[in-house]
Amino acid sequence: MRDVAALAGVSLKTVSRVVNEEAGVSPDVRERVTAAVRRLDYRPNLAASNLRRTGARSGLVGVLVQDISNSFSAGVLRALEDVARSHRTAVLAASLDEGVDREQAIVHDLVTRRVDGLVIMPASQRQDYLVAELRTGTPAVFVDRPPRGVDADSVVVDNLLGARLATEHLLQLGHRRIAGLFHLPQIPTAHDRIEGFAAAHTDRGVRPDPRLVVEGIGSTDEATEVVHRLLDLDDPPSAIFAGRNILASGAVRALAERGLRRSVALVSFDDFPMADLLDPGLTVVRQDVGRIGRTVGQMLFERIGGESSPPRHVVVEPTLVVRGSGEIAPPGA
Repeated sequence: MRDVAALAGVSLKTVSRVVNEEAGVSPDVRERVTAAVRRLDYRPNLAASNLRRTGARSGLVGVLVQDISNSFSAGVLRALEDVARSHRTAVLAASLDEGVDREQAIVHDLVTRRVDGLVIMPASQRQDYLVAELRTGTPAVFVDRPPRGVDADSVVVDNLLGARLATEHLLQLGHRRIAGLFHLPQIPTAHDRIEGFAAAHTDRGVRPDPRLVVEGIGSTDEATEVVHRLLDLDDPPSAIFAGRNILASGAVRALAERGLRRSVALVSFDDFPMADLLDPGLTVVRQDVGRIGRTVGQMLFERIGGESSPPRHVVVEPTLVVRGSGEIAPPGA
């Protein structure tokens, strides 16, 4: 605040009034202070009264995931929380629901509260808005989706490989009409899974029916409706690859409603609780959420502790877990 006051040629009290949107400041002075704030990347410190010594920390980190209720996000968050607890740090977590404006607003709020670091599963296509925060020393680690527009630490899964594993598994069983259910293609994880699905077909010399590849499915209910629609085709799919666990849940429901749980093969990208208790158990491409969360936590607290090496990008390989649903053979096989 002293730097802002010096640059704008005003008193600390005037800066405080402008920052807190109080009256009693002329438009010309307000503009000078605002310009100085922008130039210096100044953020008001709401916890300043508790941070008396130079270099003090707030003991808080902010974590932004897509949906806390989703088992993947929850698993990553829990593993990260365990690491944070060992550093006597609390976690402030929020769901983004793929909202770009929501992401930027929450990041701004967390930075204003002087969190010691950020973990972000971004909804935005680019994260240039973080340049000022990164430049002024706020550590950030990206999880599940790589950063774009900024260079920062990241921990992601090899989504293309995972989708290939699932699709190749079905193709090896003789399936040629495999439906692909996918989330928004502009999201890096969904894009890579779509690419992996297509690449596995290409490697086998098989051309997937475009009617069986459905993108932009955002919920379990939507997935259920899509699968019902696909099953109504004259030549329905003999197998389904669900590119996200909530889409797999919708597919399971649709197949159960049609009495086809043991007739149509199903593989899910990502596990979820009790998937192994279904009948048959759900074959999945499993992401090691515990390892992902722990790795993110370790990288974040190394940065908080002063680690200044170039950004690190960790890629975790997923594994295929066979349980029964993905091993159903096509008709006539």
